[in-house]
Amino acid sequence: MILFANAKINLGLHITRKRPDGFHDIETVLYPIPFFDVIEFYPASRFDLRIYGINIPGPIEENLVFKAFHLMRTKYSVPEIEIHLIKNIPTGSGLGGGSSDAAYMLSGLNRFFQLGLNNDKLKKLAGELGSDCPFFIENKPVIAFGKGDVFHEIDLCLKGYFLVLAFPDFSIKTKEAYSLFKEPFIQKTNLHNVINKPIEKWDTLLTNDFENVIFPGYPKLEVLKNELIKNGAIYASLTGSGSTVYGIYKNKPRFTTSKPNMKYQIFHL
Repeated sequence: MILFANAKINLGLHITRKRPDGFHDIETVLYPIPFFDVIEFYPASRFDLRIYGINIPGPIEENLVFKAFHLMRTKYSVPEIEIHLIKNIPTGSGLGGGSSDAAYMLSGLNRFFQLGLNNDKLKKLAGELGSDCPFFIENKPVIAFGKGDVFHEIDLCLKGYFLVLAFPDFSIKTKEAYSLFKEPFIQKTNLHNVINKPIEKWDTLLTNDFENVIFPGYPKLEVLKNELIKNGAIYASLTGSGSTVYGIYKNKPRFTTSKPNMKYQIFHL
């Protein structure tokens, strides 16, 4: 079976409080985008996970695809398989690539081995792997609350717009990003109200709180965001807690930059 595990962007992100369990409650819009990792798996005599493309730091046992398979195997009758993972989505980028890989692995195993699990059961399993993972089970635009794992589906369509993703030559770990926040947290504009406004009005209303704490330590990212706007983006933002900045354009941009150690990709939504 071959799976195409897509990325996401965050449209706004508010930190609302630090929870007693050490996590943070957030409010954010999650929107799927056509940027993919590729997963192929098939039955084998022994388990194996082979990774190609972008390097993923850390031992193989920490990879979310590895964890997804072994989680499913502890609960259901799943035989050994060989997995080939082509990584295109950078780690630590705020695009949810690892979470998407895990969710697609769970869904793929469910379909391939005819386990009969519905989406609610798959989302519960995905939640054991990470807060972002359940979103990718249904893969529809939502406002996410709680740790990012409570969803309210929204009617939002960016079809026809162009999206530029700008990748610097570094990543930002989620734990590092959240450690920069200090209480008290300020009440923000309701995201549901903002997202219903024309995109041209998002600039001053739709904000990602991580920009306030990440930009001072990584000034390249603020420069990059401003460059996207100068090149015609009607909205630009950091996505999630990672190191990717994106811009949304009405027309396909003729994107040029003199910035070293930066990579750009353009997608038609």
